Amino acid sequence: MNAHAATQLLLDARTSGLLLDWRRLAVGDAATAYAVQDAQLLRLGPVGGWKVGSKGEGMEPACSPLPASGMLAAGVELSGPQWRIRGLEAELALRVGRDFDPGDALPSREELLGVFDAVLPAIEVVETRLGPAPCGNPWAAMADLQSHGALVLGTPLPMPAAAPDLRAISASLSLDGKEVARMTGGNPAGDVWAMLAWLARHCARRRMPLKKGQIVTTGSCTGVQHARPGMKVEAMLDGIGAVAFSFGD
Repeated sequence: MNAHAATQLLLDARTSGLLLDWRRLAVGDAATAYAVQDAQLLRLGPVGGWKVGSKGEGMEPACSPLPASGMLAAGVELSGPQWRIRGLEAELALRVGRDFDPGDALPSREELLGVFDAVLPAIEVVETRLGPAPCGNPWAAMADLQSHGALVLGTPLPMPAAAPDLRAISASLSLDGKEVARMTGGNPAGDVWAMLAWLARHCARRRMPLKKGQIVTTGSCTGVQHARPGMKVEAMLDGIGAVAFSFGD
């Protein structure tokens, strides 16, 4: 299946609200999945940021551009049939403080500290256009913007002198005031700066270098939790802040 056909299937699923059978989305490698992501963003609007994650330190990350329309301020209420799964991840996000194109070079941690100017708490809402669960093709899920629904953002905090370390961050997630997850070092990626270096070079190679004002979110610190309709959701990252929103009934 070519990238154009796969893109149209995913966009049709977004428009109709009907789940696309993942077996119809014959995406067979990362290059095709990333091409499908890019083609969707041409239709969904400007890139507001990126999500990046890794299953383990030293493993190659995976990423997706995120539409600016899905970058939401804390306090929002999410209502409608598109919120099916209501998956929730408490995440560390960073704000890009200046345009940055490293070309083919892998930037150093020190260089990246001059690129990002703020950290902020975030909740990624996990959704998919694919069914039935579970999706048996990881490339199809990657093409589906890495199962991205929305990113709810808390208040930015200027980059602290002690740069954030995913291995030390304590994070919690609460539903209707009841804590359902609390972890320290719960993000499997480990070294966030190695992952961000990979992302910066990857974006440059895709001819979509990081831009000032974009938000990069770095994967779940609390695993994936699930909410029911009508619930209030709150995430807390110790030393960084809290962010909350709700689902409509």
